[in-house]
Amino acid sequence: MKNENLERWHRAVREKDGSLLSELLDVNIVFHSPTVGAPKQGKQLVHFILTTVIDVFDDFTYHREWEDSNDMALEFSAKVGERSVKGVDLIKWNDSGKIVHFEVAMRPLRGVQALFEEMNIRFEKAGVI
Repeated sequence: MKNENLERWHRAVREKDGSLLSELLDVNIVFHSPTVGAPKQGKQLVHFILTTVIDVFDDFTYHREWEDSNDMALEFSAKVGERSVKGVDLIKWNDSGKIVHFEVAMRPLRGVQALFEEMNIRFEKAGVI
């Protein structure tokens, strides 16, 4: 049987559905980014980060998934402009079906740098930084 939380996550990403994404995030979610040293916390900020990343990535595809109770690892690939990236989303859910912890690992460095640059442009435009 497929994990309902995972199905909802895939739908939110595939359809770029910000409302569904918001429903999935716990109010106190903690997010670890490959482009920022300090973790980010809070539903509103993490929602903005994730919806922006979903918009920045082109050709985003999940390839493999691992599940262990409320913990998941999802391997992905995408493009950021001309750069290809490969990464893993580590997602922890609570028993209420909300994401409480989200961590991203990504490579190669040039792809991470391209993501950092594009995210900074969008954050500045939005007045986040």
